[in-house]
Amino acid sequence: MRFHIIIAAVFWCGFVDSRKIRGISSSYKRFYRERKSFLCIDGSKIIPFEQVNDDYCDCEDGSDEPGTSACPRGRFYCTNLGFRPHYIPSSRVNDGICDCCDASDEYNSHAHCQNTCWNLGQRERAYVEGQMRTLDEGLRVKQQLIEEGVLLWREKQAQLRELQQVAEDLQIKLEEHRRKKHEADRLKEQTLKALEAGDSGLRHQNSTVNSVFQLLDSNKDGSITVDELQAKVALIHDEERVLSEDEAVALLGGGHQIDLTKFQHTLWDTLTKGDGVKIKDTHGAPDSLVGEDPHLMAADRAANWEATNLKKVEEAYDTVNMEISDLRKKLAIDYGPDWEFLFLNGQCYKLKVYEYTYTLCPFNQVTQKNTAGTEVSLGKWGMWVGTPKNQYSQMVYENGEPCWQGGSRSATVTLTCGTETALRSVKEPSKCQYIMDFQTPVACQPVLKQRGIHSEL
Repeated sequence: MRFHIIIAAVFWCGFVDSRKIRGISSSYKRFYRERKSFLCIDGSKIIPFEQVNDDYCDCEDGSDEPGTSACPRGRFYCTNLGFRPHYIPSSRVNDGICDCCDASDEYNSHAHCQNTCWNLGQRERAYVEGQMRTLDEGLRVKQQLIEEGVLLWREKQAQLRELQQVAEDLQIKLEEHRRKKHEADRLKEQTLKALEAGDSGLRHQNSTVNSVFQLLDSNKDGSITVDELQAKVALIHDEERVLSEDEAVALLGGGHQIDLTKFQHTLWDTLTKGDGVKIKDTHGAPDSLVGEDPHLMAADRAANWEATNLKKVEEAYDTVNMEISDLRKKLAIDYGPDWEFLFLNGQCYKLKVYEYTYTLCPFNQVTQKNTAGTEVSLGKWGMWVGTPKNQYSQMVYENGEPCWQGGSRSATVTLTCGTETALRSVKEPSKCQYIMDFQTPVACQPVLKQRGIHSEL
């Protein structure tokens, strides 16, 4: 009976002593089973086991003094039951400051440490649970935004196809209106030439006779004089030369002036034949003749009407092409693998920090406005600059307004998981270089949920 008691006592003593070694984690306890000798964990030395935790450093790696402050490279393990375990430098053991929440580091000091691990664990568990709820809700909203993003992407693609069809139709209309305008301009020019040269179709029209008479009667006194004739009429084969007085008198029927009646039987006949003289400045004639001749007035109205229609179609065509260009630029942006970030395009988010109001318009720009209303660009949309594991975790906005120290302003936006989409913080760690925290459900990642479930509590 005594033999069995002795054997049991020896076994129990070795087991208990190994558990009493302070400052070691459960994974390291196998190195501290009581034996006659102790092998430093780095294998550098073998010492008697009774020298473990004797407050004297024997091993270079400090493994023989896990529970004292003797070794400069030593580590003390805080078990912290109910909270997170962690290591502290062994120099902090019994230094009068409570480092472990279970107070295990101050077992031989004047400090009166309380075990706060349970309360800390409760708080951390509540925080983790809150984060998990936020993640769950964020992922739920993200799924909705993904579905909306897919629909919105399809709508944008359909809109692009419709605009392209409208552009094709307008192109056809544009060519048609250009042809009509060309014909109207040609008809106006023909009418004008016929009027000036005395076309046979207009020769006997009293309104045409009157129009030419009014053109030559510069002072509108009801008669054409030698001076007026010399100013407005020239020889066909020598247009630059001014008519002599005798030539002018001859054209006026032998007198120095004629009225409308005499004009019709003298000078008008000469002009309509078109073999001797012509009216000068044919390019300036339309404005004078349009107001008088009904044929030319009609041709002018038709030309103006076609010009107006052409301009309207050209403006519509240009507008549609601009919309197509803008839409193509928007669709060329990387909105994530499921287009989950598409809903941010066209939205803006504001945050007031002291005297400044910051505005983030995703995929567009970032601005800063002071209380005086002066707005400064902090950068235009650049690209995604996240980590290889999550490239959609950061945005960069570049080429903002110049900074007084040189260079241009820029902003880096970090996206974090949240149940709502909002700009949460703005900082300027270095001059004209801004960092922003932008919270949105589409930044939530399922991998975070998996990590959150794993706990050392």
